[in-house]
Parts: sequence; C-alpha cells; structure tokens
Amino acid sequence: MSLDDVKALTFDTGGTIIDWHTGFSTALAEVGAKYGVEKDWAALANELRRRSLKRMLNLGEKSPPTYNFDDSHRLTLDEILAENDLDMVTTDERREIWWDKMHSFKCWPDFPETLPKLRAKFICASFTILSFRIIIDTARRNGLSWDAVISCEAIGKYKVLPEAYQTAAKFLQLEPGQCCMVACHNFDLDAAKASGFKTAFIRRPDEWGAEGPPDPTPNPHHDIIVDSFPELARQLGA
Repeated sequence: MSLDDVKALTFDTGGTIIDWHTGFSTALAEVGAKYGVEKDWAALANELRRRSLKRMLNLGEKSPPTYNFDDSHRLTLDEILAENDLDMVTTDERREIWWDKMHSFKCWPDFPETLPKLRAKFICASFTILSFRIIIDTARRNGLSWDAVISCEAIGKYKVLPEAYQTAAKFLQLEPGQCCMVACHNFDLDAAKASGFKTAFIRRPDEWGAEGPPDPTPNPHHDIIVDSFPELARQLGA
C-alpha cells in the first residue's frame, strides 16, 4: 500500500517510546530494598503494567471516564503492594513510584535522534492512552519535541475504540488515511487500521523484560514492519 499520502505519524508512546519495564522494576526494587524485601520485581512491574493497561483500554465506551492513566497506575500499585505484603510502603513512597518515577522514565535510545528527522517530513504526534502530564514530563526528561500531544484523556474515548482514532485524525485536520500509526502492539495498530490509518509496526523485544512481549509477531497486514526507529526513518525517506 502506498504511503505517499501520509502527512502525520501518530506514535503510541507507552512501550513503543518509553521503557516502562526498566523504570517500574527499578522503582519497585528500590522501595523493596528500603524495607529489606526480596521479590521478583521484574514480574511485579509487568503485572503493574498489565493491570493498569487493562483499566484503560476501551475506557469511555459506555460512560465518560472518571480517571486517567495516572489514577490507573496509583490504584494498580496499591493492589500489587497489598497482594505482596508490602503494605508498609508509605503514601509518599507510592507517589514516588506512580508519579515521580513514571513521569521521568527514559525512552528507548534509538528514538530521540530519529524524531527530528521524522519531523522534517511529517507531523509527529504522541497519540496515547497515557495522561497529558506523563507525555509532557517524559518529553522534557528525554529532550523530545512533539508537534502535538493527543491523549485519549482529551477525547474521552480510549483506544481501541474507533472514536479515539477518528478524533485524533480530526484534531490534525487530516483524513485517517493521511495518518500512520506507529506502535509495537498489534492491538493498537489493528484498531488504527480498521479506522483507516496506515500502520507501522516497530519491534520492541525488551518492552516486557525477559518475559518478552505478549504479541511480538507483527500482523502481516501492517504497511511497514521494522526493528528500529532509524530503519523506520529510512523506509519513510526521512
């Protein structure tokens, strides 16, 4: 399929851009060490991600959302700590994990230098279920300059609802076919394609640490399949 009409790249950001696994597992290990507790912190980080993500997908389908992804991280962290005999972790220490640490997570090293090259040719927008503040703060932390930040928080309909993708294109004053969704998750890309977007699958094999991603094999209908952001830029002529 031709990508000649593409004017904007819309990027999934949690996982595709941000290395949440290293960030969460390190933050949990630090608070555990403070209390002399040993756990499989990598597994708990993945469970934190898995449950908090589940709280967000399709949010707003039946009624307006009453929370955002920061709230989801906070609620899920409380559950994880309670289930693992870590109730002694204080409110301030919990906020350090779900807010301070989360908002300063590092992104994958192949992205910061590639983003300006992509922006020279395309509108580059973070299109995400993460909160506005997570994207703002992680962009500042990693030196990223987005052309736009489109959080489902503003739309009131979260991925993978079709209204989320349709509204993102509308915000950019483009047709869906003029947008290319970039992500490492088939569920996001499949929903984008069903809404008329072009799709680019970028592999992030370390997103879930040693456990490996739940859907590492890209669906063959994606328009571009690459292993890195520099490769994406080359394929897009940027």
